[in-house]
This record gives sequence, structure tokens and C-alpha cells, in this order.
Amino acid sequence: MNESLQSKKVALLASGGVDSSVAMALLKEEGYEVEAFYLKIWLEDELAFLGDCPWNEDLKYLEEVCKQLDVKLNIIPMQKEYFEKVVSYTISEVKNGRTPNPDVMCNNHIKFGMFLEKVPKGFDFIASGHYAQTQKIDGTTYLKMAPDLIKDQTYFLANLNKDILNKVLFPIGKFSKSEVRFLAEKFNLANKERKDSQGICFLGKLKFNEFLEHYLGKKPGEIIDFDSKEILGEHNGFYYHTVGQRKGLGLSGGPYYVVDKDINKNIVYVSKNYFSESKPRKTFKIGSLNLFGKNLSKAKNLTVKIRHGEKIYNCSVEKSKITLDESDQGIAKGQFAVFYEGDICLGCGTIE
Repeated sequence: MNESLQSKKVALLASGGVDSSVAMALLKEEGYEVEAFYLKIWLEDELAFLGDCPWNEDLKYLEEVCKQLDVKLNIIPMQKEYFEKVVSYTISEVKNGRTPNPDVMCNNHIKFGMFLEKVPKGFDFIASGHYAQTQKIDGTTYLKMAPDLIKDQTYFLANLNKDILNKVLFPIGKFSKSEVRFLAEKFNLANKERKDSQGICFLGKLKFNEFLEHYLGKKPGEIIDFDSKEILGEHNGFYYHTVGQRKGLGLSGGPYYVVDKDINKNIVYVSKNYFSESKPRKTFKIGSLNLFGKNLSKAKNLTVKIRHGEKIYNCSVEKSKITLDESDQGIAKGQFAVFYEGDICLGCGTIE
């Protein structure tokens, strides 16, 4: 064992998936004293009818891996906190015609937020199976992209409180997904064959529209052509649609894209000319900035992501106005814009 790590205790956020299980094995191999924490955030009593309750299978795999690696497992119920901080936020945003990101808020408020109040004293670090890294620059700790740009999850972590980054470990952050799969085989983990979850928090395990229907119901309204003002059809509620959306409109003669919403009149506006060069969409205002250190105006070669994925834009900033170097047809209020200087994540803000 590494002598310097003998007294270092790590609270690992574990899900029963391959990524957090490999993170657990790596931490043990490096000599840390590890305890696993499973956060029970699934609202099983209220939403079980929307899908099979996932946490029984999650826990089965996690218990096997913890037994295999001789790691104590703690189960922390956080349904109440999750509903108050993530579900309520999601419902409020869609009712106001905005595009929420429950995964960002789950990381910020639950996994790296209220969970810290539940962890017993004595732990030196919080670890997770996210594809991300940290790096200290001039005394300030920043998030850093994972080398696997497809799996990189800094987008979902960019709203974390900057003070926590010194105590966060991302053991698999330097690896690609294929390398993590290889490590799962190497450690012969009980869940090495398990498929990846499609969501970070429980909303990713559900059909989002079914979740919305449960809380908001159906509210039929008109779909109107933005250019001709012709009524083209009917929707079940403006909150089921987001700017840039093409699928799910049920219109013939398209493709049509959602270009605007009138939440007071419950109208969804669409257009076939969405990608016209005469309709550039490359500027937006930013609010609720959460920066880890450097001011955006001082960044060299500033770039931004406005959704999770590989796509990243060169951009410029003037006060709260962001200008992209090319159009993006899916800029929507409420989305998170995450800023980078090279592979260093500077923080984020919400599109206003």
C-alpha cells in the first residue's frame, strides 16, 4: 500500500454500473480506504408505473462488487431531497417554456451537494465514476475534460460548487470507455458484462414525456407555421416540445422544426426553413454564472458546449452576450452553456 494513502478515506458514489465499480477497484488498488454509497433517488412509490424500478438490480450488482472488493456499502435514501431539488426544478422549467437539465442539477444539488451532509465525518475525498478530471492551475482547481470526448461528462459537472473540487476524485477520468471495459474484465468484476445506463439520474431511465404527463397532464393546443401562420396540427402541451426539436410533431410535408413557443397561448410554432442562412442562431445571453476561477473575458480561445456531446463551438463574450462562430439551431432558454479554455472547464451559465 502507498504509505501516503493509508489514512485517506474515500466516499465513493456507486451505482452498480461498470464505471463506478471500476472506480472502486482502482481506488482500492491505489491504497485508499473506500466505502461505497448508493443514493436511492428513485421515486418508486409515485412513479413505479412508468417503468421497472431500477434500484433492485442496481443494488444486486453493487452488493456483489462490494463483497468481491471487500468494501462497505451504505444505502442513503434521498428521494425527498431529489424531488425538492431536481424534480421540482424540472417541472418548473418546462412549465415556464424552458429546457431543463436534471442531470446537471442532480450532480450539483444531490451527488455533490446534499449528499455531503449525509456522509459521516472522517472522509478525505468524494469519488465517482464520472468521465472527468481535475487540474490545479495557479492555486485554483478546475474540471478537466476526459480524453474520451464522446464520454466526457464535464458538461454535467460544470455547475458544481468550486470549493468541492479539491476533494473530488474521478478515478476513471483518464481512461476511454473501452479501457474501462478492459479494466472491468481485468478485475473480473461481477457486473463486467452489464450494459451502460442511458441516464445519469433516474430521469434518464424513463421516457421523459411520460414523466411530464404524470405531473403536468395533457393540454392540447395549436401547432402553427411560423412563416405562413397556418394552423398545421395539434400538440398535447407546449412543454412536450423544445426549440430545435423535429421528432414527435406528427406533421406531414416536413421536416418541421420547433422555432418558438407561446406559453401563455399554448402555441408551438414550427418552420420548414429552420436552417435557412437568413435565420442565423448564434447569439444568446447568459445568466447564473458559476465559474471555478478565471473570468470568461480573460480566457484565450474560449469555447462552449450548449449540450452534452462532442460538439463544441469557438465563441466570444461581451458582458453577458455570447456569440458562437457558427449557428446552432437548438439554442433554447434554460439550457446550460459550459465554457472551456482548451480542455480546462471554466464553469457554466444558463441560457436566458
